[in-house]
This record gives sequence, C-alpha cells and structure tokens, in this order.
Amino acid sequence: MSEHYEGPVPKRRRRRRLRKGRVLVTLFLAGFVAIGLFSSYQYIAGKRAVSKNAIEPGSFEGDMLDPSASSVENFLLLGVDDDGSGKSRTDTMMVLSWDKQAKTMKLVSFMRDIYADIPGYKSYKLNTAYYLGGVQSAKDTITGMFNLPIHHYAIVDFDNFETIADTAFPDGVEMNVKKEMSEKIGVTLMPGLQKLNGKELLGYARFRADAEGDFGRVSRQQEVLSAVKKQAMTPGMLVRAPKIAGVISQTVETDLSSKEELSRLTSLLVKGGAEIETLTIPVKGSYSFADYSHAGSVIEVNLDKNREAIRSFISN
Repeated sequence: MSEHYEGPVPKRRRRRRLRKGRVLVTLFLAGFVAIGLFSSYQYIAGKRAVSKNAIEPGSFEGDMLDPSASSVENFLLLGVDDDGSGKSRTDTMMVLSWDKQAKTMKLVSFMRDIYADIPGYKSYKLNTAYYLGGVQSAKDTITGMFNLPIHHYAIVDFDNFETIADTAFPDGVEMNVKKEMSEKIGVTLMPGLQKLNGKELLGYARFRADAEGDFGRVSRQQEVLSAVKKQAMTPGMLVRAPKIAGVISQTVETDLSSKEELSRLTSLLVKGGAEIETLTIPVKGSYSFADYSHAGSVIEVNLDKNREAIRSFISN
C-alpha cells in the first residue's frame, strides 16, 4: 500500500516582479558611481601626466565680490616666461570677467609696455609688476590704475601652456593664420586655416615681429582664447574635462582649489556657450609713446579714458 502525504499542499513561490522604478534607480546609481570613478581616474591620470610647475606667485588677496553684482567674478590671467634668472615677467596680462547669471564672458587685455604706477616700487612697464612683487603686485597695479576689481587669479608658464593645449585638444585648435610667422617663436607657421598643436598655438600667440608689434600679439592672444573657448564646446571635451583638470592642477598656479577648478571648468564647458567679447587697453586715442632711462620705450595712457572704457565694456 502506497503512503499518502496528508499535510497541506505547499504553495508555489511566486517570483516578485521587479519594479520598473527600482531598475531605473539602480541603473542611475550605477551610472553615477561609474562616472565618478571614471572622473577620478582621469583626474589622477592628468596629474601624473605632468610634473608640478615651479611657479612662485607669492601670496594673494583678491577683492570682495560686489553685493549688487555677485554673479560677476573677475579672473586675472597671467602668462609668464622665465628668463633663466628664476624670476618671471608677464608677457600676457588679461582679466576675464565672467557673469554667471547673464552667461557672458568679457576679456580685457593689457599691453605689457604700459607705463605703470606699481605700488611700493618705482614706475616701470606693467609686465614688471609681477617680477617685482608677484601676483599681488600685478593685481594691485591693475586694480589701482584702472579701478578694476580682481577676485581670483590663474598663472601658467609657456611650457605648461603647450601641455594643457595638447591634452585638451589632441587634434589641435583651428586657427586662421594670416601671414607667415617664424621669428623668435620656435616654429614656422604658414598662412591658411589649419589646426595648431600646443607649440604652434603658443608661437602664434607670441609672435610680434611685424609692423603691428605688441598690438598684433595682444589681438592674437584674444583670438587664441576665443578659439579655445569655441572648441571647448564640442561634446568630446566634457569627457576629457577630468583629465584636463588634473593637468591644470599641476601646471596652473591659482587661488582656486582643485575641486573648484574641476567644477568651474565643467560649468564653463556645459553652460558657457557665449562668445568672448574682447577689449584691448589702452583704447584707441588714449595713449602716447615715451622713453625713460630706467624703463625703456613705454606706452603712457590716459587713465580716465581707459577706466571709463573698461567700466562701460564690462557693465554693458
């Protein structure tokens, strides 16, 4: 006689249906973690790709933000070239005014030969201010002469500029070279629309062996920054942003922390779609040339005219 089981019949266990919302949340969290890990890896890779720069800018105290225009930050951008003495002069002096609310960027370039009243020192060319007293001296000279508040700074030497450009734009930056250029820039550039690597881009920005002299060089520096800004809006840049930030942390001296650098760089790439407007100081009809035994050939500027030009340019 066969035995029969008299107990309760076990119920078949039902599979719990995965909720669609739970799947999406899981995927989102996984993606978020993956992006974070990728960004960290790329940032570290960027830091390891270059050696720490040897720029010694000294201490810095920026101006307080204007409560009536708290969305506007002004960045002092300096390009320096070590003459071999261990001290550097600034061949490039710009103030980038970024209005985060209006999403505008305005760039004021200062001629290096402006005869400047350098606080605590005898008057010299403007590019000597950094040589004498570091970034604070350069900041105080520009702010004092032109009533232009400066909140932050960034300094890069020219060798490191090449590294940054090649990391950010491995295929080069498109520029329209208008004439043959070679004298004292370490490369030979021929006329025409072309993509320039870091060394060529630096040479283009530094060339001044023509009739335009330093005025032409400042104009080309503005062209380079505008071209870089335009090319930075391409989709591939966002992927490279963490690595670029890693390189910048090693090659650019700034008062911003690494976290701030990455955040602001990403913000510029994602939100900063506006063209960069430019202004060169001194403005037309506001200067004359002079010679001094201690400073050489200089540009003497009408401060009132140039202060008003800067005020109108930035506020409009």
